[in-house]
Amino acid sequence: MSTTTTLPRPEVLAGPPKLDPEALLRAQQETLDTPRMNYSLLAKMMFKPVDIMYGKQGSFTKFAMLEIIARVPYQAWERMGYWAVHRHRTRSTLARRVFDRIVEARADQDNEQFHLLIMEDLIDRQGLKRNWLLHRAAPWLIALFYYHVSWVLFLVRPDWSYRLNAEFEDHAEHEYMTFVAENPDLEFVPDPGTYAAEYGHYRSVADLLRQIGHDERVHKLDSVVNMREPRVRA
Repeated sequence: MSTTTTLPRPEVLAGPPKLDPEALLRAQQETLDTPRMNYSLLAKMMFKPVDIMYGKQGSFTKFAMLEIIARVPYQAWERMGYWAVHRHRTRSTLARRVFDRIVEARADQDNEQFHLLIMEDLIDRQGLKRNWLLHRAAPWLIALFYYHVSWVLFLVRPDWSYRLNAEFEDHAEHEYMTFVAENPDLEFVPDPGTYAAEYGHYRSVADLLRQIGHDERVHKLDSVVNMREPRVRA
């Protein structure tokens, strides 16, 4: 009689470490005390239309739109990574390093996807209205533009692509933390915990948004590190 061994199911990769309430408050204050990066013209060209269409102030609908865009560079890097792995497959050390980057990019995509799902859930719970043009077509067009820019920059100079992503994540980090600071009532709104199994459960929506803001900081710092690593041609 044969027996079958069942391996434990891998945990869902939910991204950066989850912080406790005190650490989240410290993270928020650190962000508010830290000046924003000196954004490039290309980054400003993406931020300005978003502010015009969705308002300069933060909101759940604006954050959902940003999260649609946030996944794009990681998708572009994953695609380029597979090309690089194929090209350098006979050089095992280099191929492994490139593949590690692919795994990292996929994990970051998953993390940004959870951010989007959480935002969409909060929007639905508040009964906020969305229209096809602003909340479907526009994000898709901006994401399409960002994808190709990230792809081309990575092909020409990977550090430029990482720099642009660091700017985008820095912008998102500050947007989330500022929004929480400007809306103290969120401290008293319980985290619905819709994605608690994958993302963790928090004492309030304020802490939930602080965690997302901290995730964006980690993504930013990862991109800054990748900017300084040796170039691998695809």
